[in-house]
Amino acid sequence: MDFGIQLPVQSLSVMFAEPWEADAGPEELLEVACAAERHGFGYIACCEHVAIPRRLATAMSTVWYDPVATLSFLAARTERIRLLSHVAVVGLRHPLATAKQYATLDTLSGGRLTLGVGAGHVREEFEALGVDFDGRGALLDETIEALKAALGEEEFPSFTGERFSFTGLGQRPRPVQRPRPPLWVGGSSPAAVRRAALHGDGWLPQGDPREVLPERIARIRQLREKTGLADEEFTVGAIAEPLYVGTPSWRVGRRTLTGSPQALAASLREYADMGVHQVQVRFRSRSVAELTDQMAAFGQEVAPAAG
Repeated sequence: MDFGIQLPVQSLSVMFAEPWEADAGPEELLEVACAAERHGFGYIACCEHVAIPRRLATAMSTVWYDPVATLSFLAARTERIRLLSHVAVVGLRHPLATAKQYATLDTLSGGRLTLGVGAGHVREEFEALGVDFDGRGALLDETIEALKAALGEEEFPSFTGERFSFTGLGQRPRPVQRPRPPLWVGGSSPAAVRRAALHGDGWLPQGDPREVLPERIARIRQLREKTGLADEEFTVGAIAEPLYVGTPSWRVGRRTLTGSPQALAASLREYADMGVHQVQVRFRSRSVAELTDQMAAFGQEVAPAAG
């Protein structure tokens, strides 16, 4: 298995941000990204919201860094680690505009992009940009197929759908990766699971408990076999419970997995037994220093035994 990390600082939802992140900025963000590369993590991830309505701002905050700008900034200071949008709400813009952004990112990073996409969930965000919120599922299905064409090898890609149609329009630079960057689909609803199976190169669950993953993974396999996709490469993901390597001296929450590196590795190996290929991990921390220390301990002692 591979292990990745959603970056701190770039989004401050109360669901996952630590208190210290509120006073952090680009310097800490860069420090964590470089630590992730140094300690063998497979990817760093950044998520997207364009604008947060007042009714949700207390819980979600209004701090959401733009993923293309953020990952481009970090690409310039890293060399190997992959760059994941987890997730980009690609239905908010025309696929050619999205392809231009992410193809450029893939070029600037030397071919390190993984494009993670999702349907989105904030109605006001869609309405402000003139996009039909209720039809966002079907919109995302078509957008994914349009992006496959627009991010492919052709300088003048062609696509015809119900909402988008383009031909004879050239875009360069082309992505470095061939035939195109991988495209992972996020979400855990039945529609999202089906979308990932039929349209994606991978699946990014939305924090599913371990006990429900085997059934959903089986569903993906069933759908891909039924449609003749079983032999094509597909990456199954998971998001682990919060982690703390060692015995914490402070309250890290009852859901947090703690203990020796060996115990944590044994727990994470259960994901591999389910058929998971990559696990996104998150560490409880009180400072950027504690976070990078946790990442070091994980990379040196847990990941080699778990993967």
